[in-house]
Amino acid sequence: MKKKTLIERLEQLLNHTNPFVRGALILIGSALFVLGASILWVALTPVPDLDALSTRKISESTKILDRTGNTVLHDLNPDVTRDLEPLSAIAPTIINATIAIEDSGFYTHHGISISGIARAIFTDITTGTLAQGGSTITQQVVKNTILTSKKSMVRKIHEVILAVKLEATYTKDEILELYFNNSPYGGTLYGVEAASRAFFGKSAKDVTLAEAAYLAALPQSPTRYSPYGNHREELEARKDYVLVRMEKLGMISEKEMNDAQAEDVVFAPQSANSIIAPHFVFYIEQYLEETYGPDAVTDGLVVTTTLDVDLQRAAEAVVHTHALINETKFNAENAALVAIEPTTGHILAMVGSRDYFDEAIDGNYNIAIANRQPGSSFKPFVYAAALEKGYTPQTAIFDLPTQFSTACAPNDIDETEYPCYAPQNYDEKFRGPMTFTTALAQSINIPAVKAMYLAGIENVIDLASRMGITTLNEAKEYGLSLALGAGEVRLLDLTSAFGVFAADGVRNPPVGILKVQSANGKILEEYEAVPEQVVDTGVARDISFMLSNNEARQPAYSANNPFYFPGHDVAAKTGTTNDSKDFWVVGYTPYISVGVWAGNNDPSKPTVREVAGYVVSPLWREFMEFAINNHDQEEFFGAPRPVSDSVPAPLRGFYTTGDEGGAHEILHYVTKDAPLIPGNSINDPQYPYWEYSLRAWERSESFEEKEEESRAERRARLRREREQDE
Repeated sequence: MKKKTLIERLEQLLNHTNPFVRGALILIGSALFVLGASILWVALTPVPDLDALSTRKISESTKILDRTGNTVLHDLNPDVTRDLEPLSAIAPTIINATIAIEDSGFYTHHGISISGIARAIFTDITTGTLAQGGSTITQQVVKNTILTSKKSMVRKIHEVILAVKLEATYTKDEILELYFNNSPYGGTLYGVEAASRAFFGKSAKDVTLAEAAYLAALPQSPTRYSPYGNHREELEARKDYVLVRMEKLGMISEKEMNDAQAEDVVFAPQSANSIIAPHFVFYIEQYLEETYGPDAVTDGLVVTTTLDVDLQRAAEAVVHTHALINETKFNAENAALVAIEPTTGHILAMVGSRDYFDEAIDGNYNIAIANRQPGSSFKPFVYAAALEKGYTPQTAIFDLPTQFSTACAPNDIDETEYPCYAPQNYDEKFRGPMTFTTALAQSINIPAVKAMYLAGIENVIDLASRMGITTLNEAKEYGLSLALGAGEVRLLDLTSAFGVFAADGVRNPPVGILKVQSANGKILEEYEAVPEQVVDTGVARDISFMLSNNEARQPAYSANNPFYFPGHDVAAKTGTTNDSKDFWVVGYTPYISVGVWAGNNDPSKPTVREVAGYVVSPLWREFMEFAINNHDQEEFFGAPRPVSDSVPAPLRGFYTTGDEGGAHEILHYVTKDAPLIPGNSINDPQYPYWEYSLRAWERSESFEEKEEESRAERRARLRREREQDE
């Protein structure tokens, strides 16, 4: 009998094995092949000498370009700042802090941590990502000096084997010296000496324990943890954790840990350099760092962004000019602006403060991606959710003092303390019957709260989330006050969400990158549109009509107001928080959505009590005029959808049917959760509350006279009426 070859025996084994086992054998075989090939590759790759390791990757520079690819917004690594120092010139506290947070077993392992690799593999499998966690200090040296930071399983294998080889070649002190001279600490700062001088104005041998903890905290994600960015709280938490680890490992005492955690460390001002759109650039850099690793700036990437340089420069100019005006007039020293193309989601302009390098106002803080309360600029989402339910732009609603909390009595219409909830309008006036359109256009609060109740808080949150508002929590945290902006949003998200209305209900998530290429020209990622219909087209067009209806804005605004552009369809909504800490205007045309914010980065700093229409609309209008004048004219799709004569009268704008002896609130005529179906909601908990306010209004001598009353007079009169009723 002919003897079978090894290959034939393997084929027979595979052919007669369970498919699952066969697949596992093939997978294991493939892994062993890759491992063997990697070992061979590494074995044939000589470990460079110390000087070569120190200079190998630093020369490659990542460039951030505008949307045309012709303008360099920033060269992330043009003139790397790095001072090579021997380990003896680095404070022991820095060495200990780094070992404590990065690799507590550094002095006992031989280049890799088996437990760390196991944790990383488990994370990769369970999350479906290449987390690249579990790296020892030695592995980080390999990554920072020999390999690229591109995440792949093959690269990880190379890293592990080279780390073992490096440990066999160099001493622990030599490896630490490589680490401290090559690790990224943010921007163009490489090495702990350059970082210490830039951040604290002193050599790395002279830092305090707290300063050492900050330096140890940075290399894991230098852009995110930057002391000049939006995540200072995360940096503080990581610095404190470094100190906790040092105390746990016996490197410092509990008192030293507590004293260092309490130390007030002052970072040196960030120096200006040649950079266009700094807030946007560092927004992009953080993305690159999180996607390609903390040393992506050394990988020679070419990043083409979505930024329109002309719009960006116009935005920076108007923000700077009007922020200075607002500082004088309203004590609102800062402002921000975001412009997005609704049909693509491209970020065309991003200005996070009036001056990135103005330390006095924390100018490097990017308010465009910070959480702030939106005030009335949130109302369009409330009305859109109501329209989705079947209500119409013509729906009649009453603007009257109303108690909404069923924990209080219907006649407690001026009780605002918890558990009562009786919101006021911005001018403390009440206008009686209105439509959804006029109430939204004039930003009247009471109808918006009623619209929130009719729509359902959960439905409003769901719609806002679908449209890109990422920061809202559960409905119980807000209650009906969400209608008036009780939740927190980001200017970037809010501007993008308004763009959904502009795009007929289609969401294109905000994006800042068109293309990322490697140093050798390989495309690593490229923009691909992912449009999603998240709001009915008719609803989106209705909201656009409501927000661009200049007649409906009157008399709250004059006919010639900042939001009216003759010959152009422009939708807009203002927002002011109750404490006048945040002023907003967000508006759009079919081709651009523009959001602006004004206020102080520090919300505890008071501003002059005023409304956004006065504070921030001049800024928004000046930029919008520039955008409109540099674009072909486009219009929205006409009037709102027609309303059938068969629907309940309030949905057609009537607040009385004429045959029931007087007016009633909408709950009297419609089924709250299905307004197009005949019925009523007279058993609804809110019914007696809304009706009480209507009856009180009817008893007043005239609505016009009531409007002239002061709030104190109104309270006194209503108190007398309650006493009579009782």
